[in-house]
Amino acid sequence: MWILFGAGILGSVLYILAVSVNFLNLFGRMPNFKTLENPKSEIASEVYSADGVLMGKYFRENRTPVDYEDLPQNLIDALVATEDSRFEEHSGIDARATARVVAGVASGGMLGKSGGGSTLTQQLAKLLFRTREDLNDGALNDVKGLGMLITKTKEWILSVRLERNYTKREILRMYLNQAEYGSNAYGIFTAAKTFFNKKPRNLNLEESALLVGLVNGPSVFNPVRHPERAKRRRDWVLSQMRKYQYLDDAAYSAALAKPIKLDYKVENQNEGIAPYFRVEVSKMLRQWAKETEHDLYADGLKIYTTIDSRMQKYAETAVADHMKLQQKWFDAHWKGQQPWRDENGRLIPNFLSTSIKRTERYRALQLRFPDHPDSVKYYLNKKYRMKVFTWNGGEKEVLMSPMDSLAYYKRLLHAGFMAMNPLNGQVKAWVGGINFKYIKYDHVKQGKRQPGSTFKPFVYVAAIDQEYSPCFQRPDVATTFPAVAGRPAYTPKNFEGSFSGRTFTLRQALARSMNSITAWLVQKLGPQMVVDYAHRLGISSPIEAVPAVGFGSSDVSIYELAGAYSTFVNKGVWTAPMMVTRIDDKNGNVLREFVPQTKEALREETAYLMTYMMRGAVEEKGGTSIILRTGFKFPYQIAAKTGTTSNYSDAWFMGMTPDLVCGMWVGGEDRSIHFRTGAYGQGSKLALPIYGIFMKQVYKNNKDIGISTGEFPKPAEPLSIEIDCSKYYGGLRDTIPYEQKQNPVDLKDIDQEDI
Repeated sequence: MWILFGAGILGSVLYILAVSVNFLNLFGRMPNFKTLENPKSEIASEVYSADGVLMGKYFRENRTPVDYEDLPQNLIDALVATEDSRFEEHSGIDARATARVVAGVASGGMLGKSGGGSTLTQQLAKLLFRTREDLNDGALNDVKGLGMLITKTKEWILSVRLERNYTKREILRMYLNQAEYGSNAYGIFTAAKTFFNKKPRNLNLEESALLVGLVNGPSVFNPVRHPERAKRRRDWVLSQMRKYQYLDDAAYSAALAKPIKLDYKVENQNEGIAPYFRVEVSKMLRQWAKETEHDLYADGLKIYTTIDSRMQKYAETAVADHMKLQQKWFDAHWKGQQPWRDENGRLIPNFLSTSIKRTERYRALQLRFPDHPDSVKYYLNKKYRMKVFTWNGGEKEVLMSPMDSLAYYKRLLHAGFMAMNPLNGQVKAWVGGINFKYIKYDHVKQGKRQPGSTFKPFVYVAAIDQEYSPCFQRPDVATTFPAVAGRPAYTPKNFEGSFSGRTFTLRQALARSMNSITAWLVQKLGPQMVVDYAHRLGISSPIEAVPAVGFGSSDVSIYELAGAYSTFVNKGVWTAPMMVTRIDDKNGNVLREFVPQTKEALREETAYLMTYMMRGAVEEKGGTSIILRTGFKFPYQIAAKTGTTSNYSDAWFMGMTPDLVCGMWVGGEDRSIHFRTGAYGQGSKLALPIYGIFMKQVYKNNKDIGISTGEFPKPAEPLSIEIDCSKYYGGLRDTIPYEQKQNPVDLKDIDQEDI
């Protein structure tokens, strides 16, 4: 018997040693000491605004660790009483529980049916090192029964090693931070927030008992889906606490009588501040993480962005308030009719059946029924219960087919808004669309559309650099570009469709967004020069050098325009829009700091003259943005430009103050969906009000958010030209018909010398 006993002891030691070193690769891998000392768990990376507000997270497992000091005692007591009552007495393996398991197996039972005997430390080893997923790759792991014994042995070995390396408090903290609680909540911090909207330290006794009860059955005991089952589980945890004298009878009875009260909200990527912005930031961060061998979704990084949470809120509110009203008007405008029309106002045939072919659902059905178009058509028209976005309450449940849903969403107007500090490039607000949960497409950087007249400043800045003065005068007459290489002759018309023949300064012409004078400048300068200046000011999209270039014939993004316009405010220095300032690791060590990307693009005087020119839209009689002064009553200096494309498909507005440049766009998903008249569809009506609503809040709280109400700073050197146009010809000539001052012969060829 002694020989058998000794052989058994020796065999056990040799077996444990063989498992620990994975002898002949029979038992599967084991973590090394470095991994044991620094066990890696997935921690969500957090994104913060410039003013320190948590905006959202990037994660696969939504986990934010907490310190032991942030854990309430009732939570610790509930966990120990429920999962490992002798936790303080053992060193990783509970001898009594293990003996019970061995006895159960010896009597013919299966491993685990007798209770498992796992201590909290063993459970932590299972969670940290994924013993049942990642460490079961040995040759014997697939042997029925033996594989589980090997896995349990590994957990015993690891639990002993954990006890040697960590204190009991550290083990408890790691366990609560590592455990899964269901509803995409990993770790006690996220669980407390998800189910009770609390921090762990604020959990009461009943809430702690409920969360501990979830640990071994997150789905089975989910209090949202199974409230009665969850209450029974919670009450059982409370009974364990009474059994092990963590509660007296009075406290136990009082807790037992209380119902479950949840404040339930699952965190996901649709939640949080500036979701469109966070998606764009993640693209840059993923590239950085790839280059630096980090995991954005698991390393617990702290990303500090340029967004101001208050300005972001103002922007989101401004877009929502304005677009809700515009959608109401748009629906009334097209009531009883379908809005998808061609350039002549005719209904586009088969618009929806063509559009559906560009969707993921259609492609999936095509793969499922490659030779059965009738089946594809059947499922496209089959009605389902679904939720859709609505301006009345955010969403509603409807009975719709995929074709119905497509028609519904095609009727929606969309918008994009961006605000940035032109002096350092920092993006302060970013609204990529009307609702991120239902419409993921970003209209700030991802989307590009024809900018209309918001492209005209690139014509005028080229003219200023060619020594044209803001006071240079030009008659409002037609300019014709002759036919070239198969392209017909082109005569741009003004918004009103006619020419007045009156004389205007360049400042007045830009303020009124006059196509005739812009066309004349494009003809004088050449389309290629306009393209060159646009690229010099940061427009990276391809621009076609055609006569219509000055009217925004090539697609660009809000992101590009905002960066380009910032050059005018920043004394001629182009600064790339900047989204992130710093990245820290989970321990607070700085991994990367970002600095603005800049380049000299214009002379300081040219840049100032452009801000002066564009102030005309707000200050000049007939200026397209005069409502900012007369309607919104802003007394401050604002430079602005509106933009409207053909058929009112796109409405734009750009607004500039000394330390804030804003760009916005409004339109349909398809260019064929739009208002039919300028009364609703032009930039000053459809886009500009977003800026007014936004800036009203910015000016109201300007001191708190650090926004100036001062004037655009003048260049250090005196201007080389006179900009007070009232000194010429006895005052501004916007009311004097050109014919009264000049013989109207060869009007299209007239230039400054003739005047």
